[in-house]
Amino acid sequence: MAASDPDAADADDQRSANPFPGFDQLGDFIRAQRELMELSQRQLAKMAHLSNPYLSQIERGLHEPSVRVLKALAEALNVRAATLLSYAGLMDREDVPTVVEAVQADPNLTDEQKAALLGVYRSFDTGGE
Repeated sequence: MAASDPDAADADDQRSANPFPGFDQLGDFIRAQRELMELSQRQLAKMAHLSNPYLSQIERGLHEPSVRVLKALAEALNVRAATLLSYAGLMDREDVPTVVEAVQADPNLTDEQKAALLGVYRSFDTGGE
């Protein structure tokens, strides 16, 4: 067995030569959200009306997506477009609401649902305090 994986080295070389270095964080976030939703890249691409190779390039930080593409991905991933825009560096982080602000502002949740969600969130955020 070889001491290093040549495919991993190629991926590292590709990232270091990335023409859009600021988009690595965006791609990592999109990939993480996709995996949390248990979607394949192909499934997410179809939901966002993108080609699979194009989504792959975005996830690897190799392409600078347009605002339209970010909005489509946000809708497919069920996250705010402002969140993806901030990861893309197109919006300041302070413009993105906190989890608490987002839950409290959601008109589709009852007060009881908001309280339950925030209770669960705070238990993770503060270690159960």
